[in-house]
Amino acid sequence: MGRTTTRPTGRPADAKAPRTPLTRDRITEAALRLMDSEGLDAVSMRRVAREVGVEAMSLYNHVRDKDDLLNAVIERVMTEFPFPEPVDDDPLAYGRRLAHCWRNLLRAHPSVIQLFGERKHSGASVDSLRPMDAALSALRRAGLSEADAAQAFHTIGSFIFGTVMMETGQPFGSGEAPGAFPSGIEVELPNVAACAPYLAECDLDAQFEFGLDLMLEGLRAKIGVS
Repeated sequence: MGRTTTRPTGRPADAKAPRTPLTRDRITEAALRLMDSEGLDAVSMRRVAREVGVEAMSLYNHVRDKDDLLNAVIERVMTEFPFPEPVDDDPLAYGRRLAHCWRNLLRAHPSVIQLFGERKHSGASVDSLRPMDAALSALRRAGLSEADAAQAFHTIGSFIFGTVMMETGQPFGSGEAPGAFPSGIEVELPNVAACAPYLAECDLDAQFEFGLDLMLEGLRAKIGVS
C-alpha cells in the first residue's frame, strides 16, 4: 500500500496575515495619536497614511480631505469628555466639575487647543458641542442671561486653555524657574523680589483652583447668589 499524504491545513507559511481593514475610525485614531505625540503640525495626509500602512490616496475613500480628517479628530476627542454627575442644587458647583473635566481632557490631548483655535466651530456636530451645551446650561441655570452666559463661557474657557498651555509648555513654560530673576532687585523691584519664591514654586493645581474660585465667586456676586 502507498503512503497516504496529508495536506497541511491553514494558510501557507509564506502567506501574509490578513490586513486590518481601513476605516474612517482607524484613520482618525492614527491622526489623533500622531497629534498627541508630535503635535498638530505633524498631521498630514501622507504621514497619516504611513501610520496606517497605506498610500495617501487610499485615505480619500474614507475622509474627504484634511479638513474633514481634523473635524473627525475633534469629534473623536470630544467623545472622551467625562460628563460629571449633576449638582442639582448648585449649577455653579456643577460648572466647577465641568471645568475640571475640560482641563483633564485638554491635558490628555494638548494639541487640540491649537486645533480648536484654528477650526473655530467649522464642521462641528451635535455630539461635539454637547460639553459646551452642558456648560452654558449650568451658567444659565445659575441665573445668567444668555449674553452673560456666553461671556462667562468664553472667559472661563480662556482661563482653562491658558492654564493647560502653561502646564504643557505651549507656547510658554509652566512658571518662573528658580533663579530666573536677577539678584539685588529688592530696591528697584520690591514686589517681584517679595513674590519671587511663590512665582517659582506655584503649585499648578492650587493655581487652577485659585483662578477658578475667583471667576465663580465673581459670578455668584454678579447674580446675587450667596
